[in-house]
Amino acid sequence: MRLRESVMRWVFAAAASVCIAAVALICIFLFANGLPFFQKVDVFSFLGGTKWAPDVNDSGSGEYGILPMIVGSLYVTAGSLVLGGPIGILAGIYLARFCPERIRRMLMPMVQLMAGIPSVVYGFFGITMLVPLVRNTFGGNGFSILTACILLGIMILPTILQLTYSAMRAVPDNYYEGSLALGATEERSVFRVVAPAAKSGILAAVVLGIGRAIGETMAVVMVAGNQARMPKGILKGVRTLTSNIVTEMGYAADLHREALIATGVVLFVFILLINLLFSALKRREIA
Repeated sequence: MRLRESVMRWVFAAAASVCIAAVALICIFLFANGLPFFQKVDVFSFLGGTKWAPDVNDSGSGEYGILPMIVGSLYVTAGSLVLGGPIGILAGIYLARFCPERIRRMLMPMVQLMAGIPSVVYGFFGITMLVPLVRNTFGGNGFSILTACILLGIMILPTILQLTYSAMRAVPDNYYEGSLALGATEERSVFRVVAPAAKSGILAAVVLGIGRAIGETMAVVMVAGNQARMPKGILKGVRTLTSNIVTEMGYAADLHREALIATGVVLFVFILLINLLFSALKRREIA
């Protein structure tokens, strides 16, 4: 028994070490290949520039401003969170506390299936269904920020729903039963006692949903219009940071390639800041 425990301890330690090493190598690659770009191009013109016109011939006349992509990423991420966040949280609470067991057993596998659908399938759904719907309902050509927000809202929905469900189910039943014993209604007990107790898990669900939205590539490329310009309305096309990288990396070289890797560094910093913000909020909650 002790031998088995020792072996499993080393297996878990090895797995954790591999994960940490993989993340460290990714960070080293990004910064080692992206930071030299800022020795050639001013960081403020890169982050604040509004024109993206790479020099594919390496003649020194290119312009590398990623502000439109930064703004586009923020718009799409915020829009998807507004659309998918509340629905995912409320659906998770419903499945955890109000849904009959028979219906729950049918719905949860469907939600898990949604989480495993490839991005390109979501993108195909967006092109065939959402783009015509937005075009016929709101105008424009349909390839827009609004379409990307709706599609990403659908994509982050199962992630937020499942984690909210798990957080709500992890709260001891004593909280709920004690609230009922004090005379509170079922709904009041769930939303005033159980949900606040699961706040940390629900916040983690939102953070992971944000990470999924800001890091999504293929589906956004297919429905957002892929236009490297400052957004002028939710019915206009946009290009995100991830779309910018995947669209041009195949033929980029020299300074152009370094600019795309630097874009990846900016995206990495964004995700890191989101996680640091979540950690700070969690520590504040514990304190």
